Amino acid sequence: MEGVRPPPLRSLDDFLLSSARFALPDVRDLDRWNNRIINNLLYYQSNYFLSALGLLLLVGYFRPFQLFVGAVVVSLLFLGFVWAAENQAPIRRFRRNHPLICVLAVLVASYLLILVLGGVAVFLFGIAFPIMMVLLHASMRLRSLKNKLENKLESIGLKRTPMGLLLEALGQEQEAGS
Repeated sequence: MEGVRPPPLRSLDDFLLSSARFALPDVRDLDRWNNRIINNLLYYQSNYFLSALGLLLLVGYFRPFQLFVGAVVVSLLFLGFVWAAENQAPIRRFRRNHPLICVLAVLVASYLLILVLGGVAVFLFGIAFPIMMVLLHASMRLRSLKNKLENKLESIGLKRTPMGLLLEALGQEQEAGS
C-alpha cells in the first residue's frame, strides 16, 4: 500500500454535466467496452466512491435499522461461508455426530433469514444500486484526452491508486491504460 494515493475528485462538469460526453457502448466489441469501463473506473474513482457513499447514506437515512440489520446478516452469512469453507472437516464431523442440532440450526437460521429478509433487501439495494450506477456511467462515458493520459500514468506505474490496486487484484491490470 506504500505509494498509493487517492486520485483527485473530478469536476461535476467533467463527470456529468456539459463537457461530459456519453454514448451507448458497442455491445458487439466486448474488449473495447471492457476497456472503456476499466479506464473510466480508474479516472473517476473518487467521484464513484463519493456517489456510492452518498447513495448508501441516503438508503441508510430512510431505512437505518433495516440497513444495519441487513449489513449484519450479510456479513455474518459471508463470514460463516468463509469459515465453513476453511474448516470443512470439523463441520462434517459435527454434522455426523449431532444431526439433530444441525437440522435445528439450519431451521433457526432459515427463520431468522426470512425474518430479516427485508433488512437484507434494503442493504443489498444500498450496495447494488450504487454499483449499478457506477457501471452504467463507466460504460457510457466517453474518454477524454486527459482521461487517457491519467490512465497511461496509472498503467505504467507512475501513479498508484486504490482502484488500480483493486483492478490489479481482479486480474484486469493488463487492460488498464490501453
